[in-house]
Amino acid sequence: MKFLSSVKKELILATRSFYFYIELLFAVILLIVLLFVIPEHISVQQDQYVYLDMPEPAAEYVMQAMLLEDTDGKTESVTITSGIREYSAKLITKEDAKVYLFDNRQDVIDLADTKRNVGAVVSITDDGQLYYEYYLQGYETQRLKSLLSILHNADSDLLEQRFDEQEVRVLGIKEEALNDKVNAIPPMLAFNCCLMGMFVMASYIFLDKKEGVINAYAVTASSVSQYLLSKITVVLFTSTASCLITVVPLLGLGIDYALMLLLLLSSAFFSTVLGLLISSFYKDISQAFGMIFFVFVLMIVPGISYMMPSWDPLWVRFIPSYPIIQGFKEVIISNGDKAYVWIASAGFIAVGLILFFITRIRFKKTLSI
Repeated sequence: MKFLSSVKKELILATRSFYFYIELLFAVILLIVLLFVIPEHISVQQDQYVYLDMPEPAAEYVMQAMLLEDTDGKTESVTITSGIREYSAKLITKEDAKVYLFDNRQDVIDLADTKRNVGAVVSITDDGQLYYEYYLQGYETQRLKSLLSILHNADSDLLEQRFDEQEVRVLGIKEEALNDKVNAIPPMLAFNCCLMGMFVMASYIFLDKKEGVINAYAVTASSVSQYLLSKITVVLFTSTASCLITVVPLLGLGIDYALMLLLLLSSAFFSTVLGLLISSFYKDISQAFGMIFFVFVLMIVPGISYMMPSWDPLWVRFIPSYPIIQGFKEVIISNGDKAYVWIASAGFIAVGLILFFITRIRFKKTLSI
């Protein structure tokens, strides 16, 4: 009862603080972004600048072939501005690219240089074959350069036949494909519901130090553990509320909420204890800002890896936010690896308890700071 009374008191004090509402506000903002800003399927159209260096009848024939892939079958006259210059072009809009056709080679070269997009000059060889000359930016991978080298030097039907003949073996359970909207939920949950707890917890402690609450607490009969646990409970409550604000309108009842809350509470417990530990070394938030910022940026790195699956170095997997993000993904997909979530949650609880023991010792020594 004494602990519940302490939690109630901390919750009342927290509601009078700006930090209590900031996480809930972020949850509402994330919900709005996911509902109205991020589409279910993000389509990226690349700008391509092309000059047809060939006689007019041949250029007309090539352009008509390109129009077969145009979304409306028509070209559009457009003007591209680069610096103080304007370039006239004909636009062919495909599903995956916007192709701008220019009247001279130099326009393609200039725009490929200033606009940082792919430029190409298509000409006809003496034997009547199309010859492609690309203007790249220099940072393209060797794989892309090799693909461009063979793309126009091999029969397209033969390439397609080779691809179809390739044997594909599924080595593991085939994961459910998430649309872009749902795929953005795991990193957002990880940062707002879990990692924000570190910042909010440190802010609560520094606010108590500033207002003299900790100095007054040092002479009471209450234990340090009770003080810390009551703070942690308040942050876990707000983390759960912000998570449900974001998830329920988007996913409804189609996921295992018990498993999601297990991962949420265990990872939030870890991050809040980490925030407590950091706050024990500093007198105010301005002194601790550098350390908090460093840890927060480090936690963001797995989010970049998650959104760019081609970049997934081994060392990123040892950053705590990696299993948080991956765990939320496993909860959301229908055939997710529940064992992974259980193991990750157990790991966060174990590490969180170790950090809590260290933090408790730190606060016993520095409670009057």
